Amino acid sequence: MTTFDDHALTAEVLQAFAATPNPRLKYLLQETITTLHDLVRRTGLTFEEWNEAIDFLTRTGQTCTPLRQEFILLSDVLGISMLVDAVNHREREGATETTVLGPFYVGDHRQTPHGSDISKGIDGAPMVVESRVTDLAGKPIAGAEVDVWHADDDGFYDSQKPEYATTGPSLRARFVTDDDGRFSFRTILPCSYPIPTDGPVGDLIRASARHPMRPAHVHFLVKAAGFEPLITHVFLEGDEYLRSDAVFGVKDELVAKVEAQDTPTLPNGERVDGPWHRMTYHFQMKPGSGAVPKPLMAAE
Repeated sequence: MTTFDDHALTAEVLQAFAATPNPRLKYLLQETITTLHDLVRRTGLTFEEWNEAIDFLTRTGQTCTPLRQEFILLSDVLGISMLVDAVNHREREGATETTVLGPFYVGDHRQTPHGSDISKGIDGAPMVVESRVTDLAGKPIAGAEVDVWHADDDGFYDSQKPEYATTGPSLRARFVTDDDGRFSFRTILPCSYPIPTDGPVGDLIRASARHPMRPAHVHFLVKAAGFEPLITHVFLEGDEYLRSDAVFGVKDELVAKVEAQDTPTLPNGERVDGPWHRMTYHFQMKPGSGAVPKPLMAAE
């Protein structure tokens, strides 16, 4: 009779994958198997707990749609998204800090002229964003493509709304920098908002007594030939959730002062009723190359 040994089982499973031809895949499989087996032994995992974990992951997959990516959200709230980002961007050399892509990037955005209002028909306090893209020495980068997107005044992204398929995008666009590396646009002042909590990730947040809030921010994805793609957010100074972001995405360098303005005209000469806000930010790109992550949501 063979005596079962749980450590021998781990060795046997690892041996079963030993002929994996792709070296990187083989390494990742071996590390994952070893870590999971150690977790089971270390915690004394019960059948009920393992079945609950399988059910949770099953429901996470079932919650995903062409316009919703619950697995990205799960990765975000566990801090894994930020950890993967960190280990892939250890040396910034003065370049703008990176952060998570988030689950609401839909792919190529519609190119829009400088100064455009990307918030038409959306309620909220007016905000003008003025920005510049340069290399590490401060030389302007002309022709850089800058995708921007953010939530509305109620904390929802356009792709979360039922009418998205018919009305199309709002609060998102693509700009191309001018000869001085500049771009600007009008939008609304973003607010802090909760991550979606009507699915399995929400169940996890409640079970762990965490809040689901993200501080107010605008997403930016900057691409330019000869430079590493830059995926980042710019957060609003003073937001109460800057030190407890539900997805751990805040870095001090990415917090911008957004100043209230009381003049009756915007920088482009357009008149407004009441106060408006101005956000300025300078993006610095690191030389190199790289691919932009493929969105796991439907493109426009």
